[in-house]
Amino acid sequence: MEEQIGRILAERGLTLAVAESCTGGLVGHRLTSVAGASRYFLGGILAYSDAVKVACLGVEPALIEQEGAVSAEVAEAMAAGVRKSLGADIGVAVTGIAGPGGGSPEKPVGLVFLAVRGAEEGQVRRQQFSGDREDVRRQAATGALDLVNDHLNR
Repeated sequence: MEEQIGRILAERGLTLAVAESCTGGLVGHRLTSVAGASRYFLGGILAYSDAVKVACLGVEPALIEQEGAVSAEVAEAMAAGVRKSLGADIGVAVTGIAGPGGGSPEKPVGLVFLAVRGAEEGQVRRQQFSGDREDVRRQAATGALDLVNDHLNR
């Protein structure tokens, strides 16, 4: 999938940046595994802490306090923030609970929010993944790439 995304971005002359929390760089890793990714991939921000989400991505502290770091609203703000911070045409973000701890009845382990933001529009997906920590992280990275692919193929 990362090769297909790269081909489309390169053909259209578009750039991409990532903001990752629970995936810890897996989305960027997959994108940069493709030779020539520097033509379209600008970089990423590993915003594992709320402080980094605020300082580097411009997420409002009140939004994190009201909705929680794992929410559709924060994912959307992260995607918009990385797009702006790195000057990309498209921003993609992942925030979630990889586990094994940290879940709650309202936000269980495996809950992930994915967001993509372009100049004109964006999209957010709520996903519930299963498995251990690494399973959730891998599925979340694939989900983020799938969301970017869908955005590019609209």
